[in-house]
Amino acid sequence: MSARIIQFLGIQGLLFITLITIDVQQSGDPAGRAINAMTWGLILLWIVLGGGLMLWFRDNVRQRVLKIDLNWRVKFVLMAVGLALLEEVVTTGMTNLAPLFGVGVGEAYITASANYFDVVLFHSVIIFVPMFITWAWLLKRYTFSPNAVFILFGLNGMLGEIISFGSGNLILIGFWTYVYGLMVYLPAYSIPAERNATTPRFYHYPLAVILPIICSIPVVLVVGTIHPIGIHFAAIP
Repeated sequence: MSARIIQFLGIQGLLFITLITIDVQQSGDPAGRAINAMTWGLILLWIVLGGGLMLWFRDNVRQRVLKIDLNWRVKFVLMAVGLALLEEVVTTGMTNLAPLFGVGVGEAYITASANYFDVVLFHSVIIFVPMFITWAWLLKRYTFSPNAVFILFGLNGMLGEIISFGSGNLILIGFWTYVYGLMVYLPAYSIPAERNATTPRFYHYPLAVILPIICSIPVVLVVGTIHPIGIHFAAIP
């Protein structure tokens, strides 16, 4: 069932990004076209190439990870953080490639800053860490499948996008599910099957969508106090 949902979300995401692309190309807006090009860069490099490699090598990776003499929850969090950092390499790279897409850096962007370390330390990955820790706790208690973790963390990410940038992100549910889901799919695939966890009940699924967001709030508040700048660029008209 979860595999079918993932396929549906992929089709939905591709459809809406394609429709947005057609609309942006017809508008003739340079910034809109640049952002659209950056989005396709993220899709091709992170989702298609990165996701394809994860799927192809998942069994090999799982065997190697299971042999590492470290608590599986720690390994899960470290792997997820590493993949989130890699995803931000792609997104920040796209932002810095703005001149290649016909505009100056800062005139179009898909990250809060052109500085990678500013992005990961004050805007994105630092906030994901408590969410990954929460998921390690959930997986210790419940046997969510890797596909389910992919979908649920994708929803975590989409909710974060809606809270930060508005409800318009809801139509991009398929896109955001893949962007965020790939941060945790391989880590979830690489944990031990035998871990004294129980089968999740129906109410554990909405819990898994809401709880990681709640657990990230203290970090959001601290980061917002230390670094109150939301976006380092001028607003795009």
